[in-house]
Amino acid sequence: MFTKVLVAEDYEIANQGIIRVLQEEIGIQNIEEAKYCDEAYLKFRKALQDQTPFELLITDLSFKEDHKVQTRTSGIDLIQDIRKIQPDIKVIVYSQEDRPDKINMLFDVHTIDGYVCKGQQAIKELVDCITGVFQGDTVHPPQLADRNTNEMIHLDDLDMILLEELSKGFTKKEIRVKLQEQKIKPNSESAIDKRVSKLFDDFKAKNTTHLVAIAKDLGLL
Repeated sequence: MFTKVLVAEDYEIANQGIIRVLQEEIGIQNIEEAKYCDEAYLKFRKALQDQTPFELLITDLSFKEDHKVQTRTSGIDLIQDIRKIQPDIKVIVYSQEDRPDKINMLFDVHTIDGYVCKGQQAIKELVDCITGVFQGDTVHPPQLADRNTNEMIHLDDLDMILLEELSKGFTKKEIRVKLQEQKIKPNSESAIDKRVSKLFDDFKAKNTTHLVAIAKDLGLL
């Protein structure tokens, strides 16, 4: 089982609840907590410098504002920056967020290892999730188990490139030229038109600005 865990959660009651589960039900004793993302990041960096790295990060997605300016203001920011210094860290998100598309993006884009929705069954699900992640599984919340996978949005590398380039204000024609220069395929006009149209349909976006805004809200950009 994991021996060193960091819990990033800004609500004290939730924090203590997670720690109690880790200690009493799983037997993990070396636990540190952080109420802000920057604090959590600094603890990860120090642990690496001391050659005593954390093995698991449990984090919320949203954090209340601090009186000090924070470089990292969300769980997604924290996950991205910690993965840069410790790529093999296991990550479980523990959040009230229950939108299937956003949860799916966390797995597909940010490669989290597990997700637990806060609620009546959260404690049991957290225990099961930690156990599964330790065993090498990717643990999706049971609330999504019966959902039709065709309703979920799955993005590949080309989709991510298109979203990024559209967010920078490039037109489809300009993007096509860039793809051709970089030898990224498919790069034909019709292929790009179809991909962009599918992105509009998948995200139910009214226009490019709306599409980019949705992608940013989901933590894709």
